[in-house]
Amino acid sequence: MRYEGQIFRPFSEANSYLLQCTVGCSHNRCTFCGMYKDKRYRVRSMDEIMEDIRMAKAHYGDLEKVFLCDGDAIAMETDALLEILSALYKTFPSLRHVGSYVGPQSTLAKGDDLSVLRDAGLTKAYLGVESGDDAVLAAVKKGVTADEMLEAGQRLVQADINLSSMVLLGIAGTGEAARRHAEATAEITNRMNPRYLAALTYTPVPGTVLFNACEKGEHLLPDPFETLEEMKTIFENITIDHLKFVGAHASNYLPVSGELQKDRAKMLATVNEILETRNTGALRSEAARGL
Repeated sequence: MRYEGQIFRPFSEANSYLLQCTVGCSHNRCTFCGMYKDKRYRVRSMDEIMEDIRMAKAHYGDLEKVFLCDGDAIAMETDALLEILSALYKTFPSLRHVGSYVGPQSTLAKGDDLSVLRDAGLTKAYLGVESGDDAVLAAVKKGVTADEMLEAGQRLVQADINLSSMVLLGIAGTGEAARRHAEATAEITNRMNPRYLAALTYTPVPGTVLFNACEKGEHLLPDPFETLEEMKTIFENITIDHLKFVGAHASNYLPVSGELQKDRAKMLATVNEILETRNTGALRSEAARGL
């Protein structure tokens, strides 16, 4: 398979064929993210994309899962996305899942087309919510307010697209700001009502604005236990049913996952035990953590 630059995908798309529809991210201004800093955003030609689909057919035969890359494939024109989805489902008879990262701005711009895309087979969207706190979203230059982020998520849910909301533990720094971030993140999750809440822990990436701020002491990183306090606050304040919390990402100091409705007590007990004992041996080492 051929790709332009380094390719990223969610943890849960490990078994998906990665189809690069765009190069880079249409926003690409977030101060914490270095994933697409070496790429200038563009949409790949339809001829290239269709050739890649034919190459995948020749190599794999049949597929059940496909993930559309790069950072914001939904920013493509709707007609182009529909053509891609149609080709995928015609080419791979067993296909049952097509996922994509989605930016809040691109999602809002799609309007009613989200339902059209769902009907055509876009089954899952990964939205980088990061935080429900306006101050945090502004600081990291996410490009939207919390209300706009909420609307983007709600539109995806209303379109019956399976939504995974991705949030960043530790992105607000330390102290009161961290508490506000965790509480606001729980609140926006309750109002957005995604199927999945995926938590990652912020890790400074060289070459990014926020990395430089950390190096200068302008942004203070929380210690591992402070990030667990954020996780605990989120667990305690989530009220919606049937939410799957996904905390197994390699960046997290403590991998905790489960259905909050039925596993909350067990998940809280796991976090509380570490907070009470301050047992660093039970945490992932810095060497074992990664992005």
